[in-house]
Amino acid sequence: MMLRHALLPMCLLTALPAVADARGFDVRDLVRLDRVSSPALSPDGRVAAFLQRSVDADLKATTAVYVRNLVTRDMAPPRRITPEGWSVSAPAFSPDGSTLYFLSAKNGSQQLYAMPVAGGEPRRLTGFALDVGSYRLSPDGRRIAFSAETFADCADDFACTQKRLDERKGAKASGVVYEQLFVRHWDTWKDGRRSRLFVADLPGDAAAKPVAAARGISHALDGDVPSKPFGDAGDYTWAPDGGSVVASIRVAGREEPWSTNFDLYRLPVAGGAPVNLTEANKAWDAGPVFSADGSTLYYRAMKRPGFEADRYAIMAMDVASGRTREIAPGWDRSPSSLKPSPDGASLYAAAQSMGTYPLFRVDVASGEVTELVGDGSVSAYEVAGQSLVLTRNALDTGDVLYAASPDGQGLRAITPTAAERLPDVDFGGFEQFAFRGADGERVHGYVVKPWNYVEGHSYPVAFLIHGGPQGSFGNGWSYRWNPQTYAGQGYAVVMIDFHGSTGYGQAFTDAISGDWGGKPLVDLQQGWEAALERYEFLDGDRACALGASYGGYMVNWIAGNWFERDGSSPWKCLVNHDGVFDTRSMGYVTEELWFTEWENGGTPFDKPQAYEKWNPVNHVAKWRVPMLVVQGEKDYRVPVDQGLSTFTALQRKGIESKLLYFPDENHWVLKPHNSILWHDTVNAWLKQHIGQ
Repeated sequence: MMLRHALLPMCLLTALPAVADARGFDVRDLVRLDRVSSPALSPDGRVAAFLQRSVDADLKATTAVYVRNLVTRDMAPPRRITPEGWSVSAPAFSPDGSTLYFLSAKNGSQQLYAMPVAGGEPRRLTGFALDVGSYRLSPDGRRIAFSAETFADCADDFACTQKRLDERKGAKASGVVYEQLFVRHWDTWKDGRRSRLFVADLPGDAAAKPVAAARGISHALDGDVPSKPFGDAGDYTWAPDGGSVVASIRVAGREEPWSTNFDLYRLPVAGGAPVNLTEANKAWDAGPVFSADGSTLYYRAMKRPGFEADRYAIMAMDVASGRTREIAPGWDRSPSSLKPSPDGASLYAAAQSMGTYPLFRVDVASGEVTELVGDGSVSAYEVAGQSLVLTRNALDTGDVLYAASPDGQGLRAITPTAAERLPDVDFGGFEQFAFRGADGERVHGYVVKPWNYVEGHSYPVAFLIHGGPQGSFGNGWSYRWNPQTYAGQGYAVVMIDFHGSTGYGQAFTDAISGDWGGKPLVDLQQGWEAALERYEFLDGDRACALGASYGGYMVNWIAGNWFERDGSSPWKCLVNHDGVFDTRSMGYVTEELWFTEWENGGTPFDKPQAYEKWNPVNHVAKWRVPMLVVQGEKDYRVPVDQGLSTFTALQRKGIESKLLYFPDENHWVLKPHNSILWHDTVNAWLKQHIGQ
């Protein structure tokens, strides 16, 4: 793969300003850049809709719906159809393609709205006393299934839930009594509500009042749908006959924090008991979607209970008999979603593969897998009629909306790339490379050139370590850890997909469990040496290692375990964002217990030696490299005690260190102004220790 640059063709270079006018990509570009997401297609495939997020001068975001006629193929840009001042989400077409539905909190609470695709004023369809969290339009377009946060004993009475919330706000005592876990999850303390599914009839005409009543269909199950914290409307689907909804729900009781047993339940719309369709599988069943005729239910299924990073197999269930079979059992990838093709003969699936995230087509009968769209990361897609629309990004593009035929042919961009939106910015060229890592196995990484690269010069290096640990830093765009923000400061970037990374086969992903400080460290060491040998522009004497979550753990680990033969460290500085400091403490204080228990083979009291084997706290005595620590107060995945402990150890040892603390952020830094502060602080730390 050749190094690439997001530049105009050579024939247009004479029309550009002088090179001196160009600049690198900066965090302020990152937070101000328009973001494209949520592609949708009319049922006939002739019209595409999508969301575009923009920010004002104070970085306050609004998101609007845009549409584009795919048949005319004219050069006119997409047309905004939602009014100025509205911020919306979750666009969907009516069955006849004439109406667009979306969610908005324009009038105080998040409700469902509709408006003509041709343009007009949005009409509010729901007026519930609670926010609509997500929704699915019924096949005939007359009803919605939707989620809302309610107390169990309030049943279908939304006002009851709202009244109780108001009473709690006004209470003089603030204490809360818990009887079981979860007490907190991701970034919120539990308050007794569940996300439950309801069904409501939509108003029949424009003069009708917004519907305010609904009937619950998941109350008999003590589980959230969509799942928390990252579930969405993809967790449930209507049966084509409109008689039921199938949803992925974990009903685990007191075992919920250490269970990954999500099952698919059929929920009758007219009333009746839920039916567990996948009871035999004690692992994760997810993403239900029906064939057009309703005879087959497709879904994704893991096989190992208690493991969140297991391979998702593609399953087909005969609805009449309940018999299941795996489609493409030999395909060693884990798809993130499934969508049937218009003719029903195949399934579309996006899955990580070798540092990219292509879109594939899987033949239902034979299991044959064909890559349709690669060269980057497909983040979302829809298919209908004779059209395929998708959003795809790469290390230098941001998300771009594309349209193509259902076989992926004729791919054409509908929205501009980041380079086209920022014509005065040069992005760093990048390349994937491979080397022999732990156990002599082939491992991959990426190198990104600084934006102002000149042949023969050398540049300081930001060595980025991904989290997960079952994750990947590949050819994709991020609004948090974006390599171009470092390349834009004049740094080269190196990223290694060590053992445990996703997209290289399940055995490679499995290799990190029980071996956090073993093979991954060898891969990072070997990858760093391979990069220095291959790319002469990398200045190995001016390098800083940075990581978050597991990447932050690895920063703590290498601080006490990665030294040169002369005892020196290869790093002039370190950056640890929300990283694990004490694996034993982490096993008790984190919220999703299945994570630490799978990775260490059991609980901290059953397997204490496993938790201590790769524990950074046991190597603090050898720490000597300056470290910047970043921690969010609302991070309940790697809680604040981990960051504070890290900073305390550094300060107590007299090691140069700083703590950047966010009282209002979780495991991620999401607020635009906080993101700017994060990047400015990190960049200043790098500049101080490795120059610019």
